[in-house]
Amino acid sequence: MTDDAPELRASDADRERVAEVLRDALAEGRLDMAEFEERLEATYRARTYGELTPITRDLPVAGAAVAPPAVSFRKEPAESGSWASRIVGGAGSSTGAVAVMSGFQRKGRWTVPKRFTSFAFWGGGEIDLREANFADREVEITCIAIMGGMQVVVPPGVEVEVRGIGIMGGFDHSEEGVPGEPGAPRVIINGLAFWGGVGVERRITREERLRLKEERRPDKLDRGAGRHELHAARHEARHEARERRRQEREQRRHGRY
Repeated sequence: MTDDAPELRASDADRERVAEVLRDALAEGRLDMAEFEERLEATYRARTYGELTPITRDLPVAGAAVAPPAVSFRKEPAESGSWASRIVGGAGSSTGAVAVMSGFQRKGRWTVPKRFTSFAFWGGGEIDLREANFADREVEITCIAIMGGMQVVVPPGVEVEVRGIGIMGGFDHSEEGVPGEPGAPRVIINGLAFWGGVGVERRITREERLRLKEERRPDKLDRGAGRHELHAARHEARHEARERRRQEREQRRHGRY
C-alpha cells in the first residue's frame, strides 16, 4: 500500500500509528531505548509514506509471534476524542475577545484559531481549551491584562510555552516544561500583565472527573468491604478471647471447690 505510493504525504495520524508500534516494541524489549529514541525522532521528522515505512518494517505488532506486514497507512476516520480529530484546520470560531470593566469567556466546544488575542482592562476573562478544537497543530494566544486578570485553562497532554511578562503584576509560567502527548497541539501564551495577572493551569473536564470517580468507585467499595471484613474478624477474635478467659475463670473457680 505504501510501497505503491511512497511519495504521498503522511499525516499526524500516520505518524502516531508508527509511534504506537515503536512504543509496543520498546515495552517488549525488541528495541532498546537508544533505538527507540532514534526511530521515534525519525517518525516525527518523516514527511512521506516512503520515509515512514522502513521504520517499522522489522517490527511485529505487540504480542505477535512473527512479524506481520508493515503498519497500514490506509486512510481511516480519526478516532473521536483523539488529538488528530481535534486539529480541524480553518479560521477558528473567533480571533479575539475584549473585556473593559466587564468579563468574557471562551469555553466549551469552540475552535481556537492559529492566533487569538485577548484584552482586559479593569475586567477579566477565561480562555478554556479543555473541550476546544484547534485550527492548527500550534496556536498562539496573546493575553494583555491591565488592572485586570485572565485565566487560560488547558487540558492535560497539551504542551504549553509561556512567553508573557508581568509588570507590577504576574504572568504564570508554572505549566512550562511539561512534555506534550504525541499528536497533541502546542499552545504558546504571550502578552503582558500590568497591575494584573494572567494565570495558566491544567484541568480535566467535569465529565472526565465524574468518569474517573465512577471508575474508582468499585475500588472504594472493595476497600470498604475489606475493612468491614477485617473489623468483623477482629471483633470475632476479641469475642473468642473474652470467652476463653471466662471459661478459664470458671474452671479455676470450680477447681477450688
